[in-house]
Amino acid sequence: MSTRALVTGGSAGLGRAFCEALSDNGWSVLAVDRHEASDLPSVDHLTYDLADPEAPANLLETLAAAGECFDLVIFNAGTSATGQFEKLPLDAQLKVLRLNAEAPMILAAGLVREGMMKSSSRMLFIGSLSTFTGYPGAAAYAASKDALAVYARSIRKPFARLGIQVACAFPGPLRTTHAERFAPEGADPSKRMAPERAASEILKRLFNGRTAITIGGGNRLAAMAGRLFPRASAFAMRQTIYRKLHRERW
Repeated sequence: MSTRALVTGGSAGLGRAFCEALSDNGWSVLAVDRHEASDLPSVDHLTYDLADPEAPANLLETLAAAGECFDLVIFNAGTSATGQFEKLPLDAQLKVLRLNAEAPMILAAGLVREGMMKSSSRMLFIGSLSTFTGYPGAAAYAASKDALAVYARSIRKPFARLGIQVACAFPGPLRTTHAERFAPEGADPSKRMAPERAASEILKRLFNGRTAITIGGGNRLAAMAGRLFPRASAFAMRQTIYRKLHRERW
């Protein structure tokens, strides 16, 4: 029997890279996204906008009706809102919180409650390097990713007793269309990691049993600096990101 994976946000960027890497290695993959990637014929698709408050429950109902059971679930779907916090619309900030934090929490609990995770399965939450450094100019995004990291850490032991390994990855900036949209003007995309490399390295560490995954030497140094020198790291983030955000995006 083939191994089955569920990837949210699987139509583009890091999510698409996860789908391709898993499919290339013999996995049966189900991608959930608000857009279908029709050019990934080896990947099954369900179209849901997980920022819709009703979508997670509807998705769980669809999965249960189909008798789905997963060896791996990757909660990757996410969005951002950047600019001066007080100028960003409340609806935009709430969308970030719903998609990045609320939806994966509802889905994780529902998948386990409905018996849709196999024994010796894995759940992977995609957090952010901002957990270690802060992210001035993207406060709602940083808050949502921090919440996700704490949630993953909190369910790790209870889920382990059910045979489910829980991990959280903290990728840095990626070379994706989404990252380009929210990056400061003039940012050099060549300095960001390719999503294919990020997916490969994250999966390698996940299958080696890592539960907190930071990839790339520069990202690991940034995470360490954020822990050891929080004020200096916050200053660096303000200089390199916040001061270059000249308009609001969501």
